[in-house]
Amino acid sequence: MANTDTSLKECLASIDGATAAALVDYTSGMALGSVGGGKDFNIEVAAAGNTDVVRSKLRTMEHLGIKEEIDDILITLSSQYHMIRPLKRRGGNGLFLYLVLDANRANLAMARHQLRRIEAELEV
Repeated sequence: MANTDTSLKECLASIDGATAAALVDYTSGMALGSVGGGKDFNIEVAAAGNTDVVRSKLRTMEHLGIKEEIDDILITLSSQYHMIRPLKRRGGNGLFLYLVLDANRANLAMARHQLRRIEAELEV
């Protein structure tokens, strides 16, 4: 089992094209940990903003009576991919992993696979 910092660093080290990652509480909008980003991309602001995406999708699913869990949410921009993966493990309720990828260097299928593996090893 890996802690938050180790898991987030693993995202950048093992996922091709990863430029930033965070573990986020979507009930409060707070990033519990983050790596990457920089002066051109504030990972904490992006993480907080994406809590609205998660809450909106969960609310819509509830209104529609959809009783499934979200595997991941993918937002594609012209130069970036933003991947949101809610934690399903015990103790992960209300948390999601947020990953930012350079679209020119990333392989989405492999990124999803690696993020799933990292989530499985994360201990919160």
